[in-house]
Amino acid sequence: MKQLNLVKNDPWLEPYRDAIEGRYQYVIERENSLTGGGKQSLSEFASGYLYFGLHFTGDGWILREWAPNATDIYLVGTFNDWQKDKEFRFKRIENGVWEIKLPVEALHHEDLYKLLIEWEGGSGERIPAWCRRVIQDDKTKIFSAQIWNPDKPYQFKKKQFKPNVSPLLIYECHIGMASKEEKVGTYEEFRKYVLPRIVRDGYNAIQIMAIQEHPYYGSFGYHVSSFFAASSRFGTPDDLKHLIDDAHRMGIAVIMDIVHSHAVKNEVEGLGRFDGSYHQYFHTGARREHKQWDSLTFNYSKNEVLHFLLSNCKFWIEEYNFDGFRFDGVTSMLYYSHGMGESFSNYGDYYNGHQDGDAIAYLTLANKLIHEVNPNAITIAEEVSGMPGLAAKIKDGGYGFDYRMAMNIPDFWIKTLKEKKDEDWNPSAIWWETTNRRADEKTISYAESHDQALVGDKTLIFWLIDADMYWHMQVDDHNLVVDRGIALHKIIRLVTASTINGGYLNFMGNEFGHPEWIDFPREGNGWSHKYARRQWNLVDNPDLKYHFLGDFDCAMLSLINSVNNFQATPIQKIWDSDGDQILAFMRNDLVFVFNFSPNRSYTNYGFLTPPGSYKVVLNTDDPRFGGNGLTDDSIEHLTQFDPLYEKEKKEWLKLYIPARTAMVLKKK
Repeated sequence: MKQLNLVKNDPWLEPYRDAIEGRYQYVIERENSLTGGGKQSLSEFASGYLYFGLHFTGDGWILREWAPNATDIYLVGTFNDWQKDKEFRFKRIENGVWEIKLPVEALHHEDLYKLLIEWEGGSGERIPAWCRRVIQDDKTKIFSAQIWNPDKPYQFKKKQFKPNVSPLLIYECHIGMASKEEKVGTYEEFRKYVLPRIVRDGYNAIQIMAIQEHPYYGSFGYHVSSFFAASSRFGTPDDLKHLIDDAHRMGIAVIMDIVHSHAVKNEVEGLGRFDGSYHQYFHTGARREHKQWDSLTFNYSKNEVLHFLLSNCKFWIEEYNFDGFRFDGVTSMLYYSHGMGESFSNYGDYYNGHQDGDAIAYLTLANKLIHEVNPNAITIAEEVSGMPGLAAKIKDGGYGFDYRMAMNIPDFWIKTLKEKKDEDWNPSAIWWETTNRRADEKTISYAESHDQALVGDKTLIFWLIDADMYWHMQVDDHNLVVDRGIALHKIIRLVTASTINGGYLNFMGNEFGHPEWIDFPREGNGWSHKYARRQWNLVDNPDLKYHFLGDFDCAMLSLINSVNNFQATPIQKIWDSDGDQILAFMRNDLVFVFNFSPNRSYTNYGFLTPPGSYKVVLNTDDPRFGGNGLTDDSIEHLTQFDPLYEKEKKEWLKLYIPARTAMVLKKK
């Protein structure tokens, strides 16, 4: 076969060409087996949600489920007092599929229902695998499927939407904890009160967590039970559609945090033993359980499982108009070990036989499907091992993601804050971590996400300020710890955002240094929502320093948005000095200058740049952002001629650079 570009572009992959080509060929084989050798498209194959589940046909109801191990199935619910009734008995048709047809008057909007599934040696109530709505009883805490068939379902007003995400600026968010009140927030509240903030801040995409229904709120949505049901904790399906529709009208792309790496172990609420067997959707034996996550792992070698998961991808795009997905736990899918105990220190670690070829094939087909359904879709991989080709094109031998998360960057910042004194920060290391990536793969850079905000960890602002945040955040309170924290918080974000090659991500509230950790209501905290909310009042209060950080974040994104295709502009380091703790680089006509030193300011510090006049357009030391205002940013900086560099067409740009500040200059 023709050499794949993945290998051609990276000679270090040549020894593993056979493995890379083998994976590519296996994807083709799996697709052929799913589509009947091309008799239908992948999108046509992935339409299971139109066949399975409960549907109102106009002259009646039809419900189908796949349960090959079942011997009998009955529909039970509020319409028949949850009793086993012959009138609600399913008929087995073919390939393990069961079906029931009912007249119009048999079921009604908002009725509750489940399946009573019987198998050899047992039986149990189950929530249908393909159901689209699940609710929990406030008193009994029992989950049930609910019929959602309103007289006037929500109609999208913005039917066609093409994201303008160049670069992609993501606001990672959680609907439930977006409320300032100590409660579970709603889709409606988020649409009305949080979306406008995101637009004003300059983000062009939201990445919503915990959409797929999950029994335990505190799982952050990562222990999914019902893959086709939007979590009812936050409102109705129509509420979610309204939120997405409004986001599109505001120019905001909506990315869903999708979980296909594992499933909750629950049997009544989830897929654990849906038809009484252990192997319907999941592996058997030692591979069935993910010990570290206390969950179940899908068997991607089964065509029925791929049908379920691929249909799930298409469903969320077609039914809700989601613009794409951030796939969670991709490392766990790629390796039999779930990535645990692997070194990933050289290319051989990605081609040593520890990889799950079926999971790789699924991820590749999922990306192909998603872009077949919506060519403008966005897919992002949360992957920590560094698997080559993850965000490379499928035709080049890659797995087809548009972006991969640059998970090394937040780890680097946390490690730096934990282990290094300020005077030991090395600009060369910072440059390496923020720009170290494969040339043929776009990444999402971020200083911190929800992972760093969870209880047991610390956000950047807490590593920087800690308890002083509780007492010294008033604007007129001058505290050295707080001043240092605010200065470094801005610098860390600026160097992370300004070195992107794809996109940038921020978790809800972190842009203004939201205090405290995230701790969902649980028995250990008295089921309190105190730490599972966002205190927007802090950034809105002009008498508190939080607004300095929020205002800087807004100005930083405005600068990035002012440059066409900022993420694709060449990035050129023009100077770094670990001794001086100075870093400077250019992107087109912008010069980024960082002084990481805590106590050394420099006068007439020079860099070689294209000749001309430069003006400061962003400065972390600006009083508007809580800085000291030590420089006069109204001054135009003219480069100084040096005959030694005349042939290179470069001259000296000399600046005053205060300690612990960063500035961006634009060439006129």
